[in-house]
Parts: sequence; C-alpha cells; structure tokens
Amino acid sequence: MDPLPGCAIHDHFADLPDPRIDRAKRHDLLAVVTIAGCGVICGADSWVEIERFGRAKRSWLETLVPLPNGIPSHDTFGRVFAALDPTAFERAFLGWVQGLVTLTEGAVVAIDGKTLRRSHDRPRGREALHLVSAWATANHVVLGQVATDDHSNEITAIPALLEVLALEGTVITFDALGCQTAIAGQIVAGTGDYVLALKDNHPPLHELVAHHFAVTTALPDAQETTHRTVGKDHGRLEIRTCRATANPAVLAWLDPERAWPGLRSIAAVTGERRLGDTVTREARYYLSSLPDATRVGEAVRAHWGIESGLHWVLDVAFREDESRVRSGHAAENLAVVRHLAPSLLRREATAKVGIKARRLMGDWDETCLAKVLAA
Repeated sequence: MDPLPGCAIHDHFADLPDPRIDRAKRHDLLAVVTIAGCGVICGADSWVEIERFGRAKRSWLETLVPLPNGIPSHDTFGRVFAALDPTAFERAFLGWVQGLVTLTEGAVVAIDGKTLRRSHDRPRGREALHLVSAWATANHVVLGQVATDDHSNEITAIPALLEVLALEGTVITFDALGCQTAIAGQIVAGTGDYVLALKDNHPPLHELVAHHFAVTTALPDAQETTHRTVGKDHGRLEIRTCRATANPAVLAWLDPERAWPGLRSIAAVTGERRLGDTVTREARYYLSSLPDATRVGEAVRAHWGIESGLHWVLDVAFREDESRVRSGHAAENLAVVRHLAPSLLRREATAKVGIKARRLMGDWDETCLAKVLAA
C-alpha cells in the first residue's frame, strides 16, 4: 500500500527493531507505533485512549498502515512499548527531529530535567522516571532526551545527551547541576559555547564571583558590559540586568589553574520585580564562554523557555504527571512520543490556538492531522 504522502513516520520508524517473537506479531510494529503517535497528537494520554482513538479512526489509519487484524488492544500497546529498545526508539525520534529543524548560528539549547511523577513502581523498587531533555529555545523542538535513575544522576546523563547533539555554533545552557568542568570541556571540544548557572555546588567559586560583582566592579578597569531588559506581565514590572566581565586578570584570579575550559566571562543577572509597592530582587551568577553581557543575558532569558515551552505544556496539555505508564521501557518510550508531538503540532500553524486545542483539531480534522504528520 502507498503511505500517506509526506508521512514522516514511515521514513524514520520503518527500520525500528521489533522485540517480539514471530508468533506474537499479530500487528505490524509500524502500525502500533503509528497509531500510538497519532493518538497522542490527537489527545490520547493512555493506552486505553489510544486504542479508542484507533477504533474511531480505523478507516483513515488504513491509509497509513495495513491493519489486517484490526486495531491492537490497549494491552498490546502497553506490551510493545514496554519491550521496545529505548535507544533505538530515541534514535528514530532524533532522525525525525533533525529533519524538522535547522539551528541557526548562536542558537540557544537549554538542557534541563523533569520527573514523571507517577511513573514509579515502588513495590518493585522502581523510582519515578527522570528525563533530561535538550530544548531548542527558538525552534521549540526537543533535540534529544536521556533517562536517569533519579534527579541526582543528571550529571552522568548530560554528557550522554551532549554526544547526540550537534554542538557546533550553539549556546548550551544549564542550571547548577550542569556546572561541571568536564561538561564545559565537552561543549568547547564540540565548538559550542556555554552558559552555566553557578550556585552553592561550587561554594568558593560562587562566593568569589558574588564578591566581585558586589565590590570590585566599581574599579575603572573592570571591563564590564551591561545588558538590561524591561518587561510587563500580569500587572508586574520585571527589570533584568546582566553584568558581565571578560577581564583576563579577574578570570585568572577566579580560575588560576584554568580548570574551566573556554571560560571567557563571568556574569551576574539581577532580576527586579515590582508589583504595586512591593519590590523583590534576586541575583544569579554564571560562568560562560561568551564574551559579553548581551549574549549571556539573552541566553539566560532563553533558557527558562524550557519550563513554559516544554515542561508546562507536557504537564498541562499532555497530562504527563498524571500518567501511570510504568512497565518496562514504556514510560520512557511514550515520553519520546509526547516530546515529539508538541513540535509537530506547532509546525501546523493554520489556526492560532494553543497546543491543547491543536490536539483536538487533529482528532476532529483528518486533513489537519495529515499536515501535522507531514511536517
């Protein structure tokens, strides 16, 4: 049969290794993956809902994949996704993403972790799944993800995630857990740049950087640059000021052994919020391979887009924190599908509505869903 023209599922998942034994292959693997992917795009958040979606859309789905034995049961979806090799599934996902987006020079890629709160299976000693994702902030696309055993293992997961990314020309941003010399070295070796949040996980260095911006920047040779933005949101005025210094003497004082590869500046970002008569201020500190406050400040601001553009969307529009999928590799593999779905939905911009409404539109309008799959 001829697949739907432009349907990228066939291009990227056709060679996915099938973990089932021959007698258990009642339904084609590509059919199972295709129905699940379409179901998630169209609002299905569980295996039962995916099965129901498949039964409602069987005639249309048969234009995509052969269904000689009908729609798989919800138990079949669960068993197949639990058995799929997550590395191979992630590789197919990355192939699709790489065809979706071309990063521009200086593109900011935010790396951060998120826990799927109800994916735990404590009677079997299994903690909730924690995923570290790379988010292209301007393109609103997940470029890759790596699962960890728990939040504390992000440090070991980040290098594995960086290995699958094209680092050249990008600016990689992290929270404090990613502020490691080895990670900075890996980014620089890949000809990328970094902005690393500096907190109390490096107490002496954090104290010295804070001291520098509190005291010594008053000196005439501080070689400091400044970038300031003002914004209004929900009746609140927000003023963000980034101060950065690339003074070689200051950097040598902070890092005499040159332990931080590519370090070109330190920065302080002060956020001031005004709501009525209430004013609050918070200062955060950063190490960066970028040379000036403008680029550092823009990267820091862009980094927080992963919270609103990805994590919030997954929790609110896809109800990820409510998912109880937990058998085998099912939680990790289904998370791959969820991460891909918002990127595809955003590319079909015919209607100016939110992600939740776009999911419903895909369910209501098969022409709209076909456009999403062809992205």
